[in-house]
Amino acid sequence: MRYQSTTGLDHDQIQELVAPIHQVLGPSHRPTGRPAALGLYRSVLLTLVLLRQNLAQTVAADWFGVSQPTVSRVFRRIAPLLGQVTCPHTPPLPEALRGRVVLVDGALIPTHEHASHRKANYNSKHRRPGVTAQVLAALDGTLLAVTGPVEGRTHDSRAYTLTGLNLLLTDNQVVADLGYQGTPAIRPRRKRPGHKTHTPADKIWNTSVSAIRAAVEHAIAHLKDWKILATGYRARLSELPTVIRIVTSLEHYRLAGDTSE
Repeated sequence: MRYQSTTGLDHDQIQELVAPIHQVLGPSHRPTGRPAALGLYRSVLLTLVLLRQNLAQTVAADWFGVSQPTVSRVFRRIAPLLGQVTCPHTPPLPEALRGRVVLVDGALIPTHEHASHRKANYNSKHRRPGVTAQVLAALDGTLLAVTGPVEGRTHDSRAYTLTGLNLLLTDNQVVADLGYQGTPAIRPRRKRPGHKTHTPADKIWNTSVSAIRAAVEHAIAHLKDWKILATGYRARLSELPTVIRIVTSLEHYRLAGDTSE
């Protein structure tokens, strides 16, 4: 069976994840009693499907022939291990940024509406609740890093400071969009006072900046192929930073094994 369309990883990549997870877990400590509902390989497969497709756990339970509580237990057990074993594929910062031109953009991660966070996480631009993370990419679109989330109402220029990028990227040339007004980033130019249109020089500048920035948009699009970050995160908000780290590590792992990128 082919799994790349449902998990984002091919069969060999999944097998390469199972081996180190087996080493981390060690030998089974269940000498008696009923066997586990899912073996390790299918547990890893189930967790990847949940991250990639953001299925409701009841639907995933039907797919894998287990109960919803089993799906929940498997996900909570295996997801952190996926992040742990793929972590070496994540480029270390700030070494990975040294000497690079860095593209930065904010990405909204939609969430379900939580009463206690309704106002703080409502993003007026996208007209939906969520949190935002700053995505860093190289000029060729290679994903470099994803910051922790901030409240969905936070403007990108403010998030740039809150997430520490103003300190991390001090020695880098940064390219961003108009939302980063007030930061040192290279960005498109606004219309000049008294002008209804851009000057010819500004049009050329903005076109050039937009062409460069397209790479970070591609990086965000690939990151959001992990639908748990794109179609509405349903679990506890306190666990979302960990999920973002896990997905980021998996995306770096996927890119390391994808020669077509």
